[in-house]
Amino acid sequence: MLFPVSSGLLGKTVGIGVNLFAKVFSRHITTSSCKQTVMPAWVIDKYGNNSMLRFTKDSLFPILHYPNEVIIKVHACSLNPIDITMRNGYGAIALRMKRDPLHLKAAGSEFPMILGRDVSGVIMETGLDVTYFKPGDEVWAAVPPWKQGTLAEFVVASANEVAHKPKELSHSQAATLPYVALTTWSALVTTGGLSKDNCSGKRVLILGGSGGVGTFATQLLKAWGAHVTTTCSADACSLLRDLGADHLVDYQAWSVEGQLKDLQPFDFILDNVGGHTEDWALSRLKPWSGATYVTLVTPFMFNVDRLGVADGVFRSGVTIGSKVLKHLSKGVHYRWALFTPSGPSLDEVTELVDARKIRPVIDKIFPFSEVPQAFLKMERGHARGKTVIERSGK
Repeated sequence: MLFPVSSGLLGKTVGIGVNLFAKVFSRHITTSSCKQTVMPAWVIDKYGNNSMLRFTKDSLFPILHYPNEVIIKVHACSLNPIDITMRNGYGAIALRMKRDPLHLKAAGSEFPMILGRDVSGVIMETGLDVTYFKPGDEVWAAVPPWKQGTLAEFVVASANEVAHKPKELSHSQAATLPYVALTTWSALVTTGGLSKDNCSGKRVLILGGSGGVGTFATQLLKAWGAHVTTTCSADACSLLRDLGADHLVDYQAWSVEGQLKDLQPFDFILDNVGGHTEDWALSRLKPWSGATYVTLVTPFMFNVDRLGVADGVFRSGVTIGSKVLKHLSKGVHYRWALFTPSGPSLDEVTELVDARKIRPVIDKIFPFSEVPQAFLKMERGHARGKTVIERSGK
């Protein structure tokens, strides 16, 4: 049976449908209105050594694909070890899975790839759902490695990956912190369960203290009242002492394991070194006291690169599962930690920085024209803080 429908009702129904479609559709198309189509950037067109880095003035200008995204004009960025490993191709399969989980794109679709994770800059444009930021706001962020990076004039990030920049810091200073801060936060807080409420008096050992994560972790733990011991070379001792470390172990003097045996056991160990360190480090924890070892050096990416996604994930799961059980039987907790992007966590870091409880540690500043030289410096190692890239003509 057919029911008559008035033309007025039909018109309203069609109008509602069109408006609803337009509203939904607009949330999935670009909202960027900028007329600029290209920008300067440093890119790689394939994985390899430092010669793969290429400067171009014709990199595609980023656009907003989702309503919760923002475009940031880059004033400064900094390099991290992950930039070296990504340039070399390490983790390519795992990151490709994250970028394209349904395998819809051809292999190599990530190129030309822009490296760089840290950014400090100014909001240029916001998506339809972004209310916490507005154009002109000074912000900082750590862009996740599966997205195009910050060695460019502009970068796109999700609003929940961004925070307002600390007022105490310049852009060059601010660019040193986001990636190491969030990596440290993941290790100490999210994975390790430490916080400002339970850290006071805890004995913490940081293995590898003079790099970006080590210098940030030392300051964060001291701000929360922990007793911090860190390993470093002799020429980094004055830096770490200045950042508040209570006890320094010079790994160049003689065996770190031997030196630590003379100290009281620890409540928590953060391992930035990996390798054979893991063979003895857990024996320096207090057994049956809730003591925890967290390492940032995991075989996950290596396993996926070598074995493929399914077998690599399975092998990693077996590895960490067996280690957790092995060390739990000895009365200590064993954990892996990975970088996790988080604007809210950066908001907490901002408060600590503005309260002058954490300060940036800069090793060297390079102009944007000298990005390859900055990479070479990073590869030589033994950094005392971060390598920063400043953009001119900001």
